[in-house]
Amino acid sequence: MNSSQWSRRLMLTAGLWLVAAGALAQTPAAPPATFEPRVGQPGKDVVWVPTPQLLVDTMLDMAKLTPSDYLIDLGSGDGRTVITAAKRGARAQGIEYNPDMVKLSQDNAIKEGVTAKASFAKADIFESDFSQATVISMFLLPSINLQLRPKILDLKPGTRIVSNTFTMGDWIADGTTTIGGDCVSWCTALLWIVPAKVAGIWRLPQGDLTLEQEFQMLTGTLGSGPSAARISEAKMLGTEISFTAGGVRYTGRLNGAAMEGTTSGAGAAGTWRATRAGA
Repeated sequence: MNSSQWSRRLMLTAGLWLVAAGALAQTPAAPPATFEPRVGQPGKDVVWVPTPQLLVDTMLDMAKLTPSDYLIDLGSGDGRTVITAAKRGARAQGIEYNPDMVKLSQDNAIKEGVTAKASFAKADIFESDFSQATVISMFLLPSINLQLRPKILDLKPGTRIVSNTFTMGDWIADGTTTIGGDCVSWCTALLWIVPAKVAGIWRLPQGDLTLEQEFQMLTGTLGSGPSAARISEAKMLGTEISFTAGGVRYTGRLNGAAMEGTTSGAGAAGTWRATRAGA
C-alpha cells in the first residue's frame, strides 16, 4: 500500500468515527432513575416504614396543631407528616438523614403546593436543634426515644410530643389513641406534654407545698408539721398544675417563680397563690 492509499484509508476511518460520534451525540440520554422508597429499607438508626395517613392526622389532632405552631418531624421519611402539618397552616420542618428521602420529600412538597410552610433538612436527629418546636412528631424505636428523652424533657414546658406506636419508657403518655378502619399495623398514637419542673418547696398562706416530681407526676404535702396533708391526683400538664389536699382541689398555672389558680371542693371555692422558696 502506497502512502496515498494509506492517507485515504485514514481519512475514511476518521470520517466513519465522526459520523458515529455525531449519532451518539444526537441520541438522548436516558433519564435518571426515579428514587422509590421501599418499606423496610435501612436507614441510619431505623428502617423506613411509612406512618398511615389516618394516624398522621390523628397525631396532629392529639397535638392540637394550629397555624401558629412550628412542628419538627424527627426522621421525616417521605415527608407526609410535615406536608400534612403545612396543609393545616403550621410551619413544619422534617429532619431526615437519607438525602434521597429528603429530595423525595421536597418534590412531594412542591406537588402539594406547601413549600412556603414545609422544609426538609438532611441532618442527624441527635445533632439537630429542635428547641424552637412547639410540636415534635416521630416514629422511632423505643431505644432511640429514650436517648432523645433528656433533650425533650429540657424543651419549653407545654411542647407537645406525638409518637407513632413507640413509648418513652417509664414516662407515661398523657394521651393514647388507637385508630381502626383499615389500619392493621402501626395504628396507635401517643401524646406527651413536656412538664414544667416544679420539684421543691412553695410558700402558701396555709403552709408549705412540698413537691417531688417524676416526669409529669407529682407527690408531696401541703401544710406544716403534723397537720401537713398528703397531696393526691397531682400532675403537671405543661405549665398547668392540679392536685388535691385536705379535700380541696387546686388547679392553676406556673408563671415563673409563682403558681396561682383556683380552689374547689369542701366549701373552699376561691383562689390560691404560691411562690417558690428562695425566689
